[in-house]
Amino acid sequence: MVTPRVRPVGERAFLLEVGTLDEVLPLHASLTASRPDGVIDLVPAARTVLVRVDPRVLPAAAARSWALGAATETRQATDAATPPVELDIAYDGADLADTARLLGVDAHELARRHAQAHWRVAFTGFAPGFGYLVSDDWTFDVPRLESPRTRVPAGSVGLAGVFSGAYPRETPGGWRLIGTTAARLFDPDAPSPALLEPGARVRFRPVPARVSAESGDLARTGRFAPDAPAFAGSPDLAEGARRAAAGRSIRVVEAGLLTTVQDLGRAGAASVGVAVSGALDRGALRTANRLVGNSEGAAGLEVTMGGLRAVAEADLWVAVTGAWGTVRLDGREVDPYEAHEWRAGSELHLDWFAHGARGYVAVRGGLDARVALGSRATDLLAGLGPAALRAGDVVGVRDDVAGPIPVAPAAGWGAPQDGELALELAPGPRADWFAPAALATLYETVWTVSNHADRVGARLDGPELARVRSSELPSEGMVPGALQVPPSGRPTILLADGPVTGGYPVIAVVTDAGLDLVAQARPGTRIRFRHARPAG
Repeated sequence: MVTPRVRPVGERAFLLEVGTLDEVLPLHASLTASRPDGVIDLVPAARTVLVRVDPRVLPAAAARSWALGAATETRQATDAATPPVELDIAYDGADLADTARLLGVDAHELARRHAQAHWRVAFTGFAPGFGYLVSDDWTFDVPRLESPRTRVPAGSVGLAGVFSGAYPRETPGGWRLIGTTAARLFDPDAPSPALLEPGARVRFRPVPARVSAESGDLARTGRFAPDAPAFAGSPDLAEGARRAAAGRSIRVVEAGLLTTVQDLGRAGAASVGVAVSGALDRGALRTANRLVGNSEGAAGLEVTMGGLRAVAEADLWVAVTGAWGTVRLDGREVDPYEAHEWRAGSELHLDWFAHGARGYVAVRGGLDARVALGSRATDLLAGLGPAALRAGDVVGVRDDVAGPIPVAPAAGWGAPQDGELALELAPGPRADWFAPAALATLYETVWTVSNHADRVGARLDGPELARVRSSELPSEGMVPGALQVPPSGRPTILLADGPVTGGYPVIAVVTDAGLDLVAQARPGTRIRFRHARPAG
């Protein structure tokens, strides 16, 4: 195997870059076979494998030495004796006929070639369980739709470029749809949540489509039962409802702009397309939990811009941290960053925040929701965890206390900054795709957080960062904090719910400490970047 090139991705990750997709799968297999403690994620992509590490367990230099050593061990990406995953497919996609004409064949011939090809999963991304399938038997290069659909039904099978893939859940998408499958492509409760893991072999098995009696349109086979989003109808709060019957719960009266259940997130599942998620301001959640005697990672509420009203259904203890605004308990104004007794029947009200963007509510014992991939966190993009809370929702309270409520409040708290943030940037893997002047502009400009800011990312307004390479970047692993630069030239800071792979170059990466500051940045917040000090 050719020695891969190492490209830094911030403080806690790096890319191993090889020449072709055919080299990625054996590299990923070699890394997986010798993976040491401290490696959090191995994420294969089109020409790279992203390695994420915990530097407290495995120093970055040691991780790079291990990875380069493992890369010299040539391994097969899959065991040829392992049977392929067989997916039933009805070739009834909305774009089948148009795609066939575009490729110079008829629809029957396109379906035949797709079914006869021997596919393998090159990598996952875009959505949990969405596998990018490649085949040596597949000779077509299929352009994406000029206008992506806002809704692609779960189970849709599509084509884009040299890839085929199946949508595990309903999402937007620009792939050309040629069929549907009934397979359960992603199950967060399964030992292996993604049916199509990197390296797996895949065969499509045609089944007949049927005609809908109501519309006359081609419909999926009767066996079709696609995955619903994990939080459809809030089943992940069912345990909370059971605890409500026992009296330990809170009831939402008003949810404000956006209130979600969050803990410290899901580490280690990026290789199957699952983002870290969890609280955007991790320090604020940790502090709130410490104030009520919880473990730092207990689930609480993340409240965006305020407006939450909730009633305790039992005598509880509560603390509010993060964004700054008036907090009232049973009609009385109380201080943030302190534990308060929350009597049964009384209301907690977080008014609209005057400073910062996200407040955190911790209840002694921790909030309850079904665990998905080791976390109770809500991931709105992936559909994992409970839905965003609505009026009338009941959230159970656990009894997982870690210790007594501290006698004195935590020191050092204060309102989040509203003026100008100074964020440190660590090296990005594709800085060489940009003109030297662009790098100077990145650090000399006062950027502004635009109105396009959510849990996926924060888009910045400012001058264009000019590129010296205009070619399309093959998809590669992403991390929270990555400054991804789309064709507009204005960067976006990816956050906890951001995609695990992407095709825009990353010029730099916000340091881990800076991510909590970005979490509190409201639209209009000014940001300056500076070089991070080298780790040492």
